[in-house]
Amino acid sequence: MKRFLFVVLWSSLFVASCEQDEWSSTPSVAKGNQAVFHLNYTAYEGDATRSSQLRVADYDRVEFRVIDAAGAAVGDLKGQYDPSAGTFRIEGLRDGDYRLLILGIRGDEDRDEVAIRPISHIDEEWISFPADLGRPLAAEYFYSQTPFTVRVEMGPSGIPSTEISGSETVQQRIVGRADFTFAYENPYVRTAELSKRALLTGARFRTGLTGSGRFVGESDELSLEVDLESATSYLFLPTLDATSLYGEIEIETRTYRGGQVRRLFEFELDRVEPNRIGEVKTQVVHPDNSSGTMFITQRAYDEGAHALILQDGESKTVYADPAQRRFNTASPLQLSVTDGGELHARFYSPRALSGVLVRARIPQVDSEYLDLAWFDSIPPFADFYEKLPQVQRPTLCLSESGRWVELPQLDAQSLTGIEFQIESEDPYWAKLRQIQHGWTIAFSLYGGDPDLPNGGPVGNWMGIRPVHCREVVAFFLNFTYMIDMPEHEEILRENQDRLYGNGGVDDKVTPETVLAQMRQSRNLNVGLVYSGNNVIGLGGGSAFGAYQPAWLTHYTNTYSCEVMFHELGHVMGYSHSSSFTYGPWAQDLMNNFYVKHLSEMPIDSPSYLNSSKNPTLYP
Repeated sequence: MKRFLFVVLWSSLFVASCEQDEWSSTPSVAKGNQAVFHLNYTAYEGDATRSSQLRVADYDRVEFRVIDAAGAAVGDLKGQYDPSAGTFRIEGLRDGDYRLLILGIRGDEDRDEVAIRPISHIDEEWISFPADLGRPLAAEYFYSQTPFTVRVEMGPSGIPSTEISGSETVQQRIVGRADFTFAYENPYVRTAELSKRALLTGARFRTGLTGSGRFVGESDELSLEVDLESATSYLFLPTLDATSLYGEIEIETRTYRGGQVRRLFEFELDRVEPNRIGEVKTQVVHPDNSSGTMFITQRAYDEGAHALILQDGESKTVYADPAQRRFNTASPLQLSVTDGGELHARFYSPRALSGVLVRARIPQVDSEYLDLAWFDSIPPFADFYEKLPQVQRPTLCLSESGRWVELPQLDAQSLTGIEFQIESEDPYWAKLRQIQHGWTIAFSLYGGDPDLPNGGPVGNWMGIRPVHCREVVAFFLNFTYMIDMPEHEEILRENQDRLYGNGGVDDKVTPETVLAQMRQSRNLNVGLVYSGNNVIGLGGGSAFGAYQPAWLTHYTNTYSCEVMFHELGHVMGYSHSSSFTYGPWAQDLMNNFYVKHLSEMPIDSPSYLNSSKNPTLYP
């Protein structure tokens, strides 16, 4: 919040706001002996990122003094600062030549422990800082000294008129700024930083400013530490003449192999000068500079702003196109290299995967798998694209046998035939790896239109939306995991007398036959069933669908699971005369097994997707 502070000379005090006083809006001369000064400030010298135009002063606090020709402060004046307009108004002036001293503050000066004195002469110390302040400044301080003249003359009608010259006030900072910049050969070194700080030793600064703008005072010999992770620009008072700002920069980083690296870099900044930026440039020399392994920390991933698939709002022309959205449940993490030399990682999963090492064998380079990328975490439904280091510069990669392999800069063609391996100690990955018999899943509208409020039903189908597609991923990851669970095999063998085919109860089907049918490689086009025709599921051949409530509650609702397994029975080739539809396989064995064993499955909770509360559901 901006503070309107009114400083009064000598013994008089006047506090006002723009709403309480009727001040004239005339730019320079007001009625009687009022004066309006426009406060502006300049950019830092050496700041190439900012315009050289003047900026309107918008300070948190303003102090002022009016000094007469003899250097003495003038009393019995009142002043008012308007931060929205950057104007300062003074009332009570008489004939004479003056200087207006303005001290503007932006930031929290209380943290700097400053003292501002009611000086009576221009040569007195106006603002003072502690000699032992062992940290950078928290606020910016601006100063100006503006000469002006007041002439009061009697007009023809006997009414005095006032002329005041000099109303434009340009301020400059009395502080300087030190900017710490870094150059990295390997960008993943920066995003793997654990800490980065500068240790300044033997620093000595000015501690005060007189009304005339002269720096005075000397600080103790200070040692300061600044955190360069949270900020890289810091404010200081000017250093003493012929003294510099010097010290060490310490950078600690992680390595993708779990180690840490600590590096020290000496620096020296000639001096800190008021209203000027001093730059401390550091070339980061690091053991991982030549590394060709993409180290995707959470910070690196976030900065990449990578997309997600199957999100609400994704176009139906994308998610219902098998060329763009299709996956096999045994390989939910899809890896490839684009023609432009980018690593592409797409993850069909409602859950994140942590600690992922991607190894690659590049036939034209080496016979072993090399460490290509490490991900701290791959988020649900990730769609990651990032240029490989190997196509940007020569690199060094660790092989699976522990050998360092030097790679020249490659082109995309050199990556033809690349093969991938994925390693992770995440328990979730262990479950996904147990899916041995994957089904290939795509999403189909079956003529429906998800852009219409009612889904544009066509026959018994309506337009599937991304919220349903995400649940399709969850269900089929669980289903194909389930079919290889030992407990699932056991329940089939224990109930083999209840398994029968299309010929009725006498058409016995062995557990081995059922398992073979469930584990058979299949391609399904999954859609959303329109229940308005009293149909809640459809299945057969490569088609599969269920109505909306089944997709939302398959985790815990045995009836929803019955719908799912009934249609899976049709996909496996069974009719309503078998136990796999209206019979014990779908209505007792599979539906109850799925719900009771949910905690053991990859997607063990509806909370990952929380689809029941999704606003894009059909009413």
